[in-house]
Amino acid sequence: MESQETLQLTALNAVHDALGAKMVPFAGYRMPVQYEGVSVEHHAVRNGVGVFDVSHMGEFYVEGPDALAFLQSVTSNDVAKLHSGKVQYSCLPNDQGGIVDDLLVYCFDAQKYLLVVNASNMAKDWAWLQAHLGSFDVQMRDESAATSLLAVQGPLAVKALQSLTEVDLDSMTYYTFGVGSFAGVENILISATGYTGAGGFEIYMPNAAAPAIWQAIFQNGSGLGIVPVGLGARDTLRLEMGFCLYGNDINDETSPLEAGLGWITKFTKEFTNSDNLKAQKEAGPRRKLVGFELIDRGVPRHDYPITDATGTPIGIVTSGTMAPSVGKAIGMGYVPSELASPGSTIYVEVRGKLLQAVVVSLPFWKGNKA
Repeated sequence: MESQETLQLTALNAVHDALGAKMVPFAGYRMPVQYEGVSVEHHAVRNGVGVFDVSHMGEFYVEGPDALAFLQSVTSNDVAKLHSGKVQYSCLPNDQGGIVDDLLVYCFDAQKYLLVVNASNMAKDWAWLQAHLGSFDVQMRDESAATSLLAVQGPLAVKALQSLTEVDLDSMTYYTFGVGSFAGVENILISATGYTGAGGFEIYMPNAAAPAIWQAIFQNGSGLGIVPVGLGARDTLRLEMGFCLYGNDINDETSPLEAGLGWITKFTKEFTNSDNLKAQKEAGPRRKLVGFELIDRGVPRHDYPITDATGTPIGIVTSGTMAPSVGKAIGMGYVPSELASPGSTIYVEVRGKLLQAVVVSLPFWKGNKA
């Protein structure tokens, strides 16, 4: 754990303190883990609207005549499929078959892109990208320290935000973005993205504008039950959707194919380690990341052993929680491919006891039932 003295502060640090947030060290930052409580905040996002300060995320701009060619060479997805105003989920494969990081790629045009990377990997990602620039005619800018990011998530997000901007939020489809004025501030990037599965937007702004924009959002959404949301509910929301968390479900030693990310691994082009990953695809990965629900009473947690019926270890839990919307103990973890089909029985060792679990299809949360 980092000492409080060495932690970086977001532009909204004083706001979180004033709201009584429980603050914790996370990826080198002092971040709110919860305000009123994880379950309350989770349900507010699923059913209404909530606001996350995720200003710890990293923002790298990649510009120049070879920007497209460079990104094609270092990312797994096909950047050529993007056009202005489109966003793409992707990853940076490493040389050993694992993942340097997962990221979002924003396309302004064929010579200008924004990469949004995980806070814990900013320095690693920057060094990796710099090391692979080679002869590409590309300039990179790290705007992470100057940028604040708010995620406004939930089915009421449009109602909470629309009167603050001329950008037509209702017509924005998933994984698109626009740039315009927001709460009186010009050149704000608004994207129809998020990490919750509840719909909503992510808003990028200069640090100086963050407190006023936060206040404007809450004033505008006051009649909608809008609440601040911490990292705790962010984790339960993303896990219910089966979204991977770097450092838990994916890392330097997990391949995108094992992690179920074949859909962002496009072999129509060459990229870092693509030949080896293609061979793995053709042979079939020996293990796969699966979602599971506990049958027996208990809660799976990160690093708990996954076993067979005899207690022989066959894998490891990468993420686990008691899911507020699903009402069940759920988790993800790597198991041998022959046990990866929905309906397969596995066991999780919890405090010395083997608890029965069943592999299920993702996402865990299928949407509000009428």
